[in-house]
Amino acid sequence: MPKPLVALVGRPNVGKSALFNRLVGERLAIVDDTPGTTRDRLYAESEWNGRAFGVIDTGGIDPTHGGKTPLSIGSSDFIDEIKAQALIAAQDADAILFVTDGEAGVTPPDREVAEILRRHQKKNPDGSFHPPIFVVVNKCESLERRDAAGEFYELGLGEPYPISAIHGTDTGELLDKLVARFPEAEHEEDETIKIAIVGKPNAGKSSLLNKLVGKERTIVSPIAGTTRDAVDTRFEYAGLPLTLIDTAGIRRRGKIEHGVEQYSVLRSFKAIERADVVLLMIDATTGITAQDAHIAGFILDEWKSCIVLVNKWDVIEKDNETMDQFTRQIRADLNFVDYVPLLFISAKSGQRVDQVLPLALRVQEERLARLTTSKINKILVEAQDAQAAPSHAGRQLKIFYGTQVRSDPPTFMIYVNEPKLMHFSYMRFLENRLRAEYGFVGTPIRIVAKGRREK
Repeated sequence: MPKPLVALVGRPNVGKSALFNRLVGERLAIVDDTPGTTRDRLYAESEWNGRAFGVIDTGGIDPTHGGKTPLSIGSSDFIDEIKAQALIAAQDADAILFVTDGEAGVTPPDREVAEILRRHQKKNPDGSFHPPIFVVVNKCESLERRDAAGEFYELGLGEPYPISAIHGTDTGELLDKLVARFPEAEHEEDETIKIAIVGKPNAGKSSLLNKLVGKERTIVSPIAGTTRDAVDTRFEYAGLPLTLIDTAGIRRRGKIEHGVEQYSVLRSFKAIERADVVLLMIDATTGITAQDAHIAGFILDEWKSCIVLVNKWDVIEKDNETMDQFTRQIRADLNFVDYVPLLFISAKSGQRVDQVLPLALRVQEERLARLTTSKINKILVEAQDAQAAPSHAGRQLKIFYGTQVRSDPPTFMIYVNEPKLMHFSYMRFLENRLRAEYGFVGTPIRIVAKGRREK
């Protein structure tokens, strides 16, 4: 069962990113500090009282209009962005932390968001509502502000929780209440190979699914966001049971348009978590966008195998260099997943669509591959002969031996004298040597350095 997904919702500058960092225990909300990546982080995992859950920071609403004049609290464009953010969270999150500012008090955008959240809650048979919404009143460092937090009852969403995200004050009590509302974990047996189709709205996901299964199983429309919910389609291919997961977009309602694409990435998360192989669809007419990179980053975070499908290739004006130029640009923009295969397709015309499932099955096969310990250690010896292990402060890394401890994804344990000496760049070097020996096409490789005393 996928981990519960908790969305942080609210206007800018109320402390959503600070709370995000507090919940996940690291400063991840601005830029991922992992060497070799430069992507923004929207999602991370957290745990409280033994319950693991995902946290998505739906922040990032630009408080400027077109990069020029700051928007006022009452600006209609500004409120529309918050509406879009709240609507997606209400439809897709398992719980919502509605973050407000105890210093500013209740504002018009807070009332707008509260109305959307109330409207889209569903009543459970036991009388509770889904998703549960927690009104978080941030910046309540002083007793005076904590006492004043009661004014947020007027939002009609129940008890407000005064906290200080920066200092961590009372965040533990909030988390106690949050995890208590999570549903009980269920374990479902599903032996099918699960392939998720993800991407921005209007990238052609539903059109691809229809082509793959050969039937009009989902609604196809040129309007972004026609599909409302994730759709599972089960069928057989090459004698194997498959499940295609078509992730939903977001239905646009009235003026709730601006910023929808920015937050619709939330909808892909659960599908990626359930999948074995993920088909990331890129719109060739727009190229790689920040949202494509966000989704690719989440695929990597979840250690899922991936294929990048460049869709709408039939409408691109091409010459002999076009595909190479697209490939170089995509590789540069998604350099943190440089092992994924690219396939240029047209879901509408069917161009190269017949190659998608065979490639997905090949990627899945390599995801489950296992290397013998003798082969792994031969690779490690040859790698050290080609490039000496790093050293620091007079101590050199010594690799004793390695073994594959699991597949799905391939995970290698390498026993060394000092794990801290295993620099990221050398770990990448070892990964590349493993790939040179056995491809692992489209599949992330996890390498863990474990300390061991030298005999």
